[in-house]
Amino acid sequence: MKKVEAIIRGNDFDRVKSALKQIGIVPLTVYPVQGRGVQGGVPPYDLLPKMKIEIVVKDRDLEKVIDVIIRNARSGTPGDGKIFVIPVEDAIRIRTGERGNEALY
Repeated sequence: MKKVEAIIRGNDFDRVKSALKQIGIVPLTVYPVQGRGVQGGVPPYDLLPKMKIEIVVKDRDLEKVIDVIIRNARSGTPGDGKIFVIPVEDAIRIRTGERGNEALY
């Protein structure tokens, strides 16, 4: 299992969410965040508003999820965002006690 953390522009979020749903990835957690990349923000703003998406996926779905995020969030200009991939040791569905891949989706 892997945790995908994507930081994208807020106006791209609905498109990314819909595209993820089309490939069967419905569960996700979303936060409004602020940040800046290597460009250091856009004067007079030091930090820019973004959306952070967190999804824990089965290893077999990782590349599909990355591809969907890139295709739906890329404009080709600075500020498109970043994707981070983090190993996940285990997942437990509290309601049923299911563990691992069975606890995901």
